[in-house]
Amino acid sequence: MIQAGRIKLLNTKKVTGGSYVLYWMQASQRSEYNHALEFAVRKADELNLPLVVYFGLTCNYPEANLRYYLFMLQGLEEVKASLEQCGIKMVVRQEPPDEGAVKMSENAALVVCDRGYLAFQRRWRKHASRKISAPCLQVESDVVVPVEEASSKEEYSAATLRPKIYKKLPQYLAPLEARAPKNSSLSMEFEGLLLKNTNELLKTLDIDMSVMSVDLLTGGNTTAKTILRNFIEQRLDSYSRFRNDPVRDVLSGMSPYLHFGQISPLAVALEVARVASPGTEAYLEELIVRRELSMNFVYYNSNYHSFHGLPAWASRVLREREIDSREYIYSLEELEKAKTHDQYWNAAQKEMVLTGKMHGYMRMYWGKKIIEWSAEPVEAFRRCIYLNNKYQLDGRDPNSYAGVAWCFGKHDRPWAARPVFGSVRYMNARGLKRKFDIDTYALRFG
Repeated sequence: MIQAGRIKLLNTKKVTGGSYVLYWMQASQRSEYNHALEFAVRKADELNLPLVVYFGLTCNYPEANLRYYLFMLQGLEEVKASLEQCGIKMVVRQEPPDEGAVKMSENAALVVCDRGYLAFQRRWRKHASRKISAPCLQVESDVVVPVEEASSKEEYSAATLRPKIYKKLPQYLAPLEARAPKNSSLSMEFEGLLLKNTNELLKTLDIDMSVMSVDLLTGGNTTAKTILRNFIEQRLDSYSRFRNDPVRDVLSGMSPYLHFGQISPLAVALEVARVASPGTEAYLEELIVRRELSMNFVYYNSNYHSFHGLPAWASRVLREREIDSREYIYSLEELEKAKTHDQYWNAAQKEMVLTGKMHGYMRMYWGKKIIEWSAEPVEAFRRCIYLNNKYQLDGRDPNSYAGVAWCFGKHDRPWAARPVFGSVRYMNARGLKRKFDIDTYALRFG
């Protein structure tokens, strides 16, 4: 079922002709559990037209590098093959996505796009929908409960969003029926990139090659489903008890795949929800409430990517504490190369650089220490965003922006005042030692 709350009309154009329906795929990079794709299939059948899928591959995606492009292209190669099995032509072009969508829409009767939450993603869709001469509809598929359906404002915390989410869950936590279109578009001719040799294609792209790829992680829906199945079978039972332990690492591993839209959060939620496990409730809290709190944050707060997007109390107390002395101050280069006195922080930084991910609990510790080791909080915020977005496979994501902001007081409450942090929550190495066998973690990435 495709709920009306997922669908938004982006312009007021009328269907006046056209030889196909166009689905502009950008955020939801998958052929399974994709509401935008299924909506486009239904519309194509209603108009008795074939469906064509377009993806715009830009070399200027903000802060992207080789690590991200390889992971994404691995997924897109799988999507293209899967769509072809259903009789759907996929066209990938190297061009700005919004401009490409306008060009591809010239002979389209109707255009469907998926939804992005970051500012530039929203600008793409706004710009394209104004220039497209056909009706353009946006279908939200990368959250369980659509962001505006969940709340009409920026929420203070998970506690304020949770009841609103749960009120809507019976409506939105529902399976999505897949169908192949009646008319094939495979015989239609379009210029586009070949996706059969990802490594060769990467050599032709003018992208940042400074960050190495992650050999242990492969992009794509098939890999995502395998990782999810292993999580449910082997780690879900321990999730509630040990999810914060970086040594045990019972996390799902879904965040890179969710970030690139290679797996649906709804599909993940439905798979986990059917399992009677002590970890089910805790995992769904993280996947739905906490993750969608981050969507709420970036959608309603235009300064989500900067220090100015923090709550007034947090930014005020951090600025007031700029004059406090700091035992250590490190340069950005020292932080990036993990050259600090703190072996636990260094291990977390190395985990991120080497593997493209960092355990969730260590992300919090990592961000708190950057605040402590920077000359001023505004600089600390910039450093967190820079390092996170450069190395994390799920960087440049609402979850990442909300996670960094949390280190600075967002979605949290004031604590007892202390130097440097004021009343923003503080974390230290003693806490790590008290809670975990943290030396084992340090040895793993030391």
